[in-house]
Amino acid sequence: MRLAPALLSAAVLAALIVPGSAAAPTRVHVPKGWPSKLEIGVTDGPGDAAKLAARTPVGLRYQYLAGGVNTGHGWSTWNPNGTFLSMYVAESIKAHLIPVFSYYQMLQSTPAAGGDEAHKDLSNLDNAATMSAYYRDFELALRRAHRHSLVVIHVEPDLWGYIEQAARGGTASTVPAAVASTHIAALRGLPNNAAGYARALIRLRDRLAPNVALAYHMSVWGTKEDPPYSKPPLAHMDLLAAKSASFYRSLHAKFDLVFTDVADRDAGFDDKVNHDGGKSWWGPADYARQVAYIAGFTRRTHVGVVLWQIPLGNTMLSNTPDHYQDNRVQWWLSNPADGHLAADRDAGVVALLFGGGAGGTTSIDTDGGYFVARVKAYAAGGELPLGG
Repeated sequence: MRLAPALLSAAVLAALIVPGSAAAPTRVHVPKGWPSKLEIGVTDGPGDAAKLAARTPVGLRYQYLAGGVNTGHGWSTWNPNGTFLSMYVAESIKAHLIPVFSYYQMLQSTPAAGGDEAHKDLSNLDNAATMSAYYRDFELALRRAHRHSLVVIHVEPDLWGYIEQAARGGTASTVPAAVASTHIAALRGLPNNAAGYARALIRLRDRLAPNVALAYHMSVWGTKEDPPYSKPPLAHMDLLAAKSASFYRSLHAKFDLVFTDVADRDAGFDDKVNHDGGKSWWGPADYARQVAYIAGFTRRTHVGVVLWQIPLGNTMLSNTPDHYQDNRVQWWLSNPADGHLAADRDAGVVALLFGGGAGGTTSIDTDGGYFVARVKAYAAGGELPLGG
């Protein structure tokens, strides 16, 4: 549903409400130190924590760690010996913000053999030399994150979806991965498959930085269906949730959080730049599908879900570079009393993290101040407690 670039009227807001479910809210686990309310966060670069905290009452800020583990220009080189991460953590804690890192290293590492992202990711995952460098890089991130306060590392967005698509019978152990074959002592005894890879990350975390919460990334398209485009019946979303939950359980790895994304670009960006004909716009039925999918997953796993990289556009913008339209901020934050946030909270969502995933998308600095104003209104009007 595409909305005109004007303030949403009361009538339009009423039309966007997802009817409440008779089902009881899903109780989910969250890491130690996690807020007791449904939290809001935003992408935020280094050196900006104090300014962000003074500007708007968000509780989390996030930053990518990228560049590859064996390329000479990965995150560990941005400041000497990985101090980029420890400085980001320190300034976040000083500003009373939870630091979140999206660890996105697999695709950009070498040799990345193959013609598309899936093949490049999976080839690196099964390359012992690449993965030896990868685990060392991950160990450095953990050491730099080691504090008494909570730090979140969101592990490899997209990779898990590719693994799920490649898994025979929906089982992670059927996908090859270099783990014990890297000859890293801490990883001895783990299997050389994707389940072993997941357990390797958690084993390293447990040994080096128990304060770090590790987050798995759930991609609905890992089921080989893409509901935002296929528009299945609402009941079908529970079947997809069951597939996603079954694959997650096949890892036999206890992550602390699950991240998932709704879109990484404003709908207006996808329309004007990627020429998708407006297919990225979400209407009430799309939001209802998303709630049903998350509820189906958390009912089976009981792990708290974070909506990540949510576009920052709004329908009052001009659909020009850095000012593209979207309706997601309005859906969740224009009127926190309308039930939209509560529906996601009851499905098991514990936080929403906003920010575009490409240059030229709308940002907190180019949205006309709408996001900041709505977060302030959410904080002033009574934030939603977790647990229903």
